[in-house]
This record gives sequence, structure tokens and C-alpha cells, in this order.
Amino acid sequence: MNADEGTSPAGEAIQVSISDFVATVTLNRPAKLNVVSRPMIAELVAVLDRLETDDDVRAVVFTGSGRAFCAGADLSSAGSETFDYDKRVDTAGGGEVERDWGGILTLRLFSFLKPVIAAANGAAVGLGATMQLPMDIRMASTDARFGFVFARRGIVPEAASSWFLPRLVGVSTALEWCYSGRLIPAAEALDRGLVRSLHPPEDLLPAAQALARSFCSDSAPVSVSLTRQMVWRMMTASHPMEAHRVDSRAVKLRGRSADAREGVSAFLEKRHAEFRDRVSSDLPDVFPDWVDPDFH
Repeated sequence: MNADEGTSPAGEAIQVSISDFVATVTLNRPAKLNVVSRPMIAELVAVLDRLETDDDVRAVVFTGSGRAFCAGADLSSAGSETFDYDKRVDTAGGGEVERDWGGILTLRLFSFLKPVIAAANGAAVGLGATMQLPMDIRMASTDARFGFVFARRGIVPEAASSWFLPRLVGVSTALEWCYSGRLIPAAEALDRGLVRSLHPPEDLLPAAQALARSFCSDSAPVSVSLTRQMVWRMMTASHPMEAHRVDSRAVKLRGRSADAREGVSAFLEKRHAEFRDRVSSDLPDVFPDWVDPDFH
């Protein structure tokens, strides 16, 4: 795939297209409302791995095909034992499943190095809602509905949503939505801050892609990547001094880069900047000790 075009074969459960430096990832099981299986989680993580190292991709949009974004985990194969991990085996890892696999996806999204936008085109329930929480911006169709329905299934919020959701909408709203498990209309999601904007169904994906392109046109990709990490990771800092230390390290490292020289020169010369640094090779590590390498 390149920055101008590229689409995965039709019929795959996950489709990827790339245009103008924006990758669009589509959940493509419309007959099943795009429910997500364990193999699909592994595939989504692999897709993110590929897109992260592709310098022709500078932002990613997630959406669903058909009338739903994602109706949650696929309950059809294991039925009532879907969430009984003691009775399930992780064939890829060769052992029992111990980690919540929705969390494996959301943590990968959290650590992703490029901007991510959710274009919620319809129902987003369970994992369909929680997978959007570590995405930077959520945009929704006026037909969208969100549901944190775990208590109604006899389980609890997954995919690290107990960390993400209160930070986005506040503790009271997060608990209200999770206690009741009710479907949340798009207008309420907008009012409570879960989504950025509402759009007619036919306008949603073009609007999300246009917003993603705006992140790519005039901003240095490496600076955008560092900014994403800095903002997300500082949400749990205990004092602004922690942010100051990271800022100082990042400004020093980026200040001596070719991008910084180009950005200032372009501003003074009143021309468009041509940033050459690549996320794949030129990203400085300003968080060397931030995460356990076994859980990223």
C-alpha cells in the first residue's frame, strides 16, 4: 500500500485502505453487525503494527460497514461461556487466556504512534464502544448508539475502559452508563463529551477523513507522534513537574532536528514546510521507562 491508494481484498473481516496519508480501517462483518472475534483482535493489532511503521500513513480512521460500527464481542461461538476464560485456550500463545483480549487491543491503540479517529457509523456496544476510548477523537453518525452493557451481561467493563471512560466523560457519567447498561443516543454522547461531533450518515466518513488529513498537511509527523504520547501519558502525572521534565527533554531533542530548522525557516520565508523526519526512524524516546515491555 502507498499514500495514494491501497485496499485489502473484499470480503475480509477487516479492510484497510490508504489515501492522502490517511488509512481507513473498516470492520467488515455487516451481516453480524461487525462483532469482533478473538482472531479479529489479533488481526487488528497486526494492522496497527503495520500502519505504525508505514511512513506513508500519518493518521488512521476506524469505521464499520453496514448499519453498525461494532456490536461488541462475537458471542456466537462460545455462547454463555464466551467470558469464561478458564474454559478457553489461547491457541496463538500456546496457553490459557489470562488477559482480557479487548484490553490487548485498547492498549495497542493507546501506545500507537499516530493520530486515531473513530467514525462511529452506527451501534457501538460493548467492545464496539470501549475500543473507541483510546482513540484520540470520536465522531458519530446521528444514527449511532453507544452501550456499555457489561452489567446486563453479568460481567464488568473491559478493555481498560474503567481507566479511559471516566477520563473522557467524568466519573458520574461513566458509572451511570455502566450501571444501567442502557443504549446512549448520539445526542447524549455528544452532550456528555464522548464524541466530538455528529454528522448525517452519508457525511460521517468523509468528515472524519478530512479531519485526519488536516493532521497530515502542515504538521511534522514526528512532532504529532510525540504530542500524542505526551498528552495521553501525562493524564496520570501526579504533578506538572513531570510534564515539565518530559517537555524539556522533547523540546531539546526535537529542537536540534532537521524538522525544527525547516519549520522555522518555512515560517520566516512564508512557504509550506517540507518535513522529512520519519516516525519509523527519527522518533526520539522521551519515555524510556514508561511501560512494562510485556504489557504494551
